[in-house]
Amino acid sequence: MGDPLGGLGQVRSMLFVPAHRPEMVAKTVRWRPDIVVVDLEDAVPVSEKESARHLAVTAIGGLEPPPGTTVLLRVHPVGSPWFREDMATAVRCRVGVVLPKLERVAQLDELRDLLAEGGLADAPICGGIETARGVADARELLAAGVTTCYFGAEDLIGDLGGRRTDAGREVLYARSAVLLAARLAEIPAIDQAVVAVRDDDRFLADATAGRELGYQGKICVHPRQVELAHQVFTPSEQEIEHARAVLAAGESGAAVLEGEMIDEVHLRLARATLARAGT
Repeated sequence: MGDPLGGLGQVRSMLFVPAHRPEMVAKTVRWRPDIVVVDLEDAVPVSEKESARHLAVTAIGGLEPPPGTTVLLRVHPVGSPWFREDMATAVRCRVGVVLPKLERVAQLDELRDLLAEGGLADAPICGGIETARGVADARELLAAGVTTCYFGAEDLIGDLGGRRTDAGREVLYARSAVLLAARLAEIPAIDQAVVAVRDDDRFLADATAGRELGYQGKICVHPRQVELAHQVFTPSEQEIEHARAVLAAGESGAAVLEGEMIDEVHLRLARATLARAGT
């Protein structure tokens, strides 16, 4: 199954798939997402939690992800009735973990202890920031040693008792706060889901807004969204050419390119663009 414990590469797309649907898990790699998340939590009915773990072990064991795709297992929150059995499943699968509804550093400590006991001390951990407490303490949580994080708008609004809208103003503060905390922790951040799975224009608009904020990838709840996420979060040839031109113009200090001043901040942006493009 490749090297599921290697460091995460690009995080442009994080595709969630229900653990109790092994036929869907088997198909995920054909879409070539950067991250496949086999989900034991929200996507699985309570009556199927136990069987989903057994199905996940078989399904993940049969995966042959292409280079650049990382497989993770989303477990239940720490303290839930299912958490410890979920973690035992992650150890059996030899994969990293997505921990939803992260609210306290102690939760990370408990998760890491279980991974270490299973010989997975270096496994990647993705923390879900999707509750009021999690957003309020995001800076401390993300500085505590997670590999990456995601912002979960749907669960946050449920926690707040608010209402989701297409414009998304109700989560803009939290969306920005999580991104800022991730930047200070120097980890990549993955943006909120768009649950209207057949509305490509809405997904593209929301992904573009996330990209403009500084997010590096997008949650995908349907395979069709993977290509759209890559479209938004992969620098275009035009962006790559412009970044190279900026670096060339700035080699001797402040310069002018296409009528605009080029200084150190533009050089940093150009280097970031080329890093995302892998050039």
